[in-house]
Amino acid sequence: MALSEVYWDHQIPLPKLAPVQAKVTVALVALLCFINSYDGEFVFDDSEAIVNNKDLKPTTPLNNIWTNDFWGSNLSSNSSHKSYRPLTVLTFRLNYLLAGGLHPVGFHVLNIILHAVISALMIDVFAILIGGLAYDEKDRILNNAPKTSLLAALLFAAHPVHTESVAGIVGRADLLCALFFQLSFLTYCKAFNRGRYLTQSVTLFWVAVSLLLCAAAMLCKEQGITVLVSLFVSDMLRTGLLTRLGLMGLGGLSMLYARWRIMGTGPPAFTEVDNPASFAENIFLRIVNYNYYYSLNAWLLLCPWWLCFDWSMGCVPLIKTATDWRMVWLLLLWCVLIGLISQALCSQDSQRRRTLTLGLVLLVVPFLPACNIFFRVGFVIAERVLYLSSAGYCLLLAYSLGHCCFRWTKYRKLLCVSVLALLCVYVARCALRSHQWRSEQSLFTSALSVCPLNAKVHYNVGKNLADKGNTTAAIRYYREAVRLHPTYVHAMNNLGNILKERNELIEAEQLLSKAVSIQPDFAAAWMNLGIVQNSLQKFEEAEQSYWNAIRFRKKYPDCYYNLGRLYADQNRHVDALNAWRNATVLKPDHSLAWNNMVILLDNTGNLGQAELIGREALKLLPNDHTIMFSLANVLGKLQKYKESEGFFLHALRINPNAASCHGNLAVLYHRWGKLELAKKHYELSLKLDPEAPGTRDNYNMLRRKLDQLKRSTP
Repeated sequence: MALSEVYWDHQIPLPKLAPVQAKVTVALVALLCFINSYDGEFVFDDSEAIVNNKDLKPTTPLNNIWTNDFWGSNLSSNSSHKSYRPLTVLTFRLNYLLAGGLHPVGFHVLNIILHAVISALMIDVFAILIGGLAYDEKDRILNNAPKTSLLAALLFAAHPVHTESVAGIVGRADLLCALFFQLSFLTYCKAFNRGRYLTQSVTLFWVAVSLLLCAAAMLCKEQGITVLVSLFVSDMLRTGLLTRLGLMGLGGLSMLYARWRIMGTGPPAFTEVDNPASFAENIFLRIVNYNYYYSLNAWLLLCPWWLCFDWSMGCVPLIKTATDWRMVWLLLLWCVLIGLISQALCSQDSQRRRTLTLGLVLLVVPFLPACNIFFRVGFVIAERVLYLSSAGYCLLLAYSLGHCCFRWTKYRKLLCVSVLALLCVYVARCALRSHQWRSEQSLFTSALSVCPLNAKVHYNVGKNLADKGNTTAAIRYYREAVRLHPTYVHAMNNLGNILKERNELIEAEQLLSKAVSIQPDFAAAWMNLGIVQNSLQKFEEAEQSYWNAIRFRKKYPDCYYNLGRLYADQNRHVDALNAWRNATVLKPDHSLAWNNMVILLDNTGNLGQAELIGREALKLLPNDHTIMFSLANVLGKLQKYKESEGFFLHALRINPNAASCHGNLAVLYHRWGKLELAKKHYELSLKLDPEAPGTRDNYNMLRRKLDQLKRSTP
């Protein structure tokens, strides 16, 4: 329904730009806000969704993205989050192919460009929502609110709550969903271009295209289907409504049914740690806490200063009594919403009714999949889910500022300064926050001041420090994570690993034992407990722990490798070989398992079998210098000197500073009678490692032999 020019629009303290100029301006602001994240690392969830996701690699069949979830797990798996976003994964795969590997710059640049495009298109969306649908003589959308739509688009482009979606590569799902949401909305509006002759079939064609774009949005992220609700509300005043609603309803139900079948007809399984309010036994407290979460989301839109990569694990303590002072925020939220709804429904001003109604729809409807009403979600607060909803907020804010400028003209300069200041603050906050998203260290440490009670924040800071070798500091953060959340098994497991490496075995065993008692199916903790028990010479307990790990994770090559080491320590050679063989079957490139098989067979005198295993391993790992070294030793004992020499030299070309390789090659030459070459490599070995066991004695023996040869020579 087309309207005349919006009466408050001319009072907005912005210049009236041509459509192209306005879109370029908004896109440039969007780029300015997030450009400093272009060379960031893969951070936080990127590691699971991108770095460790096999669906990105060209060697993985393309069909896998249609049967796996966003994280690369099969949708039928009990551990799957059921997040079905194949089109998003497809763009990740294209990034991988174009960059020739996992290079984050290309991923980040595409995210930034997508946000700039979405921000520019928001001008057209806002123009229709505020001023109604109208076309000029060239079939272009006629903007009846150019300044208001520009202001709303600028606020959207620069809103700091978008940082997670733009600077975090996993946020690509929200960006693509928003893009197809916009395209679906704008395409649907083409069905009502009265500037040209439209038959019923042409109208239905555009509706069908809009449904296809809605499906694309849903294949990028689940909330894409909410565009249908937005279309329904915006369509209420048009003619031919029943036909279009029937088509949209049929399309929407078909998409929901397909999504339900793909998901495996069951919702994802989340734990109390992910979303504690949803596990509250008292339904009243559950509803109260859900509403408190809504108020916190509203606060992030109003004041996006306290931003955090994760809001779980104690970051937002539950409201447990009706006398909790935080109940005020719930009441305030609903007072504001009821006030806005009453104005949207009861105002005598048709333009106000339209703007408030559609602004509220755009604010609330995209948030519905994350509100815990229809199904349990796996988070407390997630800034990325506000990407689309923030468009509704920006529309309402732009309307409020325009209305204030219209009513209080004498304060227009003050309002102009306020708008400019708000935009500058937004841009500065975006720049700061996107800089924090450039690395895990800055991202995780920034959260300590926002959510000091969040055990996961301390865990991630500790993990980042441990990965960089600062285990002393990592221990401190892991201990704090366990203190804040006494059943945090992953923190216990990682802390136990560090203590194991520091030879603090008793405490490590206690922590890992507690972890598996809390979560009996925690396979990694069982394996690590077995390693500690093996070091404590508790061999029976260690063997049982390893088998428990394998019971809970059938395909666990590292556990078979460690089980083989346990058997080797007990001189159970056949069992050790079988365990290592299982490791290589499950993981053909398991270098340590192959090498240990060669060494064990060598040490037990099975040189022929050792040679066969070594050659088999090198077919799979042709550049593994450790296996070359072990096979060369075997060939030397079999007196295949020439072939042994070739493997030693090849290994040294790959790793020229291996003292043991030089030393053993020297022994080979010594046996072979090539004494000068033996002398050369003994000296190289001693130069690299003066304390190399046996090398000094062999070198002295060689020198004595050379001296004897010199004396015996006439």
